[in-house]
Amino acid sequence: MLETKRPEQWVKPYGDTLGDGRVQLSFTLPVALDETSKEGAKRLAAMMGLSDPAVVHCEDMGQGFSFYVVYGQCRHQVDLSSFQVVKPDYEVMDKEAINALIAEKMGRRMVVVGATIETDAHTVGIDAIMNMKGFNGHKGLESYHEIRAINLGAQVDSEVLVARAIEEKADVILVSQVVTQKNIHLDNLTKLSDLLEAEGLRDKVILVVGGPRISHELAKELGYDAGFGSKSYAEDVASFAIHEWIHRKAA
Repeated sequence: MLETKRPEQWVKPYGDTLGDGRVQLSFTLPVALDETSKEGAKRLAAMMGLSDPAVVHCEDMGQGFSFYVVYGQCRHQVDLSSFQVVKPDYEVMDKEAINALIAEKMGRRMVVVGATIETDAHTVGIDAIMNMKGFNGHKGLESYHEIRAINLGAQVDSEVLVARAIEEKADVILVSQVVTQKNIHLDNLTKLSDLLEAEGLRDKVILVVGGPRISHELAKELGYDAGFGSKSYAEDVASFAIHEWIHRKAA
């Protein structure tokens, strides 16, 4: 079948009027706040490609640092038809449909072990997916009666997570990574994937990662089955997990 090309769809940022390219960005400079640093912030914005940049907010952060909010006009636009985004291929279902499919296909509860690993102390992401109350009106995996959700919390060593997954005979390992300074999340996620490979478990579990700087494409590159970024909920993860489980059993 011949692939039909999508019609061009050029877009650029919208601020006050359609197509004006108006954007706002913020950054920190390692200098104290003064008129020179404000001018430097404006010139940096211009070098980034913004027309008519203006510092609309700034404040001294102490200890030789200052913070800036700059408003300007972006010259560039992008054709949304010129690329394709890598994303997991599955149908997102509601909680009732997920429970019914797990009961029908697995004949038992799906076991999901989740944690925020290594030095990352943030629990917001893993709790939003795992805990009973969930987030933003989306109940977490603990509320799914066909899922046994085990939330180990934050700062869990990868070795501990793998050992617990073995003990619980986990179908799914769910990892959250929020701390990303110096790309530490890449080291942490690679370590976990390598440990599972070394234990001969990688193909026996569905490995999922979520976080604000996580994409499905990045997750696949790191050896994971799926990656979920912002605005992902328990039903996204659970839908992928049961579809992936069914796919593996059929293969």
